[in-house]
Amino acid sequence: MIGSGIMGERLAGGNVAIALLANTIATGAALVALILTFGPISGAHFNPAVTLCDAMERGVAWRDAGVYAVAQTAGGITGAAVAHLMFGLPLFFFSQHVRHGGAQVFSECIATFGLMAVIWGVSKSRSGAVPFAVAAYIMAAYWFTASTSFANPAVTIGRMLSDTFAGIRPADAPLFIAAQFGGAISATLLFRWLVPILPKVAPKVLLQLSSPDGTPMKTFIFACVHNAGRSQMAAAFFNLYAEPGCRAISAGTEPTERVHPEVAAAMREIGIDLSAAKPQKLTDELARGADVLVTMGCGEHCPYVPGLRVVDWQIPDPKGQPVERVREIRDRIHEQVKGLLREQCAECCASC
Repeated sequence: MIGSGIMGERLAGGNVAIALLANTIATGAALVALILTFGPISGAHFNPAVTLCDAMERGVAWRDAGVYAVAQTAGGITGAAVAHLMFGLPLFFFSQHVRHGGAQVFSECIATFGLMAVIWGVSKSRSGAVPFAVAAYIMAAYWFTASTSFANPAVTIGRMLSDTFAGIRPADAPLFIAAQFGGAISATLLFRWLVPILPKVAPKVLLQLSSPDGTPMKTFIFACVHNAGRSQMAAAFFNLYAEPGCRAISAGTEPTERVHPEVAAAMREIGIDLSAAKPQKLTDELARGADVLVTMGCGEHCPYVPGLRVVDWQIPDPKGQPVERVREIRDRIHEQVKGLLREQCAECCASC
């Protein structure tokens, strides 16, 4: 943002509109590239307001959110210094660019509200389009907001240290930042109501033989061949609803190394993180400790344990399926788990 602002201003010959257009195009293009690059690594969290809202929806742990915020702010400050060095300017020099008044602050609230609305809306329907949707929104917001859409507290801090085209006077930054957080939180609360999601992250379940009061645990095993999709989703949903006296384990006869990425992505959309889940083998020891075995419709490849009560669900394999199909399978498993708890294990159900 700072570098393209400097270049745009130098080449525009005093035409502010041309300078802003150059700033806009460069920012949008860079956003697409950077989100595509860092999305698979860290989720492309460049914005403390976005990270805060993701933590509110349990997409990231609060502890991690704090670390992200430090890294984001440090990145904003470092980015300002790098831009200055590239253009032969002092490392840091506070901006004198006045951006104050109710209209500008309100613009920042609207800008960040819109950014979060785009992120929440697109990520729930077409997650692969998020980089392009975010970039398109920011490019448009440069022009339809009076503040030119900072929409990012870390960026605001970095631009505060740059007396260039993209800068902001330090005295004006605190209200901008407050408006950004306010807009982001408002959009998150709105989308929590507009697009209700399934319950949040399932609690971690220890593989224990009895509940804290000493009562024997009732154990359900959700099993398929590779333990990388259907059975992982089913066990996560079961443990989300079950009381402490019940637990679910997922396992497979031929487990793979990791959960299918399309399954992890679909579960992440509704606040359940399977990134740390590791497929495990259905051993005799696991089977002996179970009360019910739920197979996932894998036909002759489904495991069979003599003497163990078996329930078979005809669920298609989500591996390699389009995202819309994976969501359908996820939601179907969710409903079947709730039905299982209602019909066969009412004493285990916390909130069916």
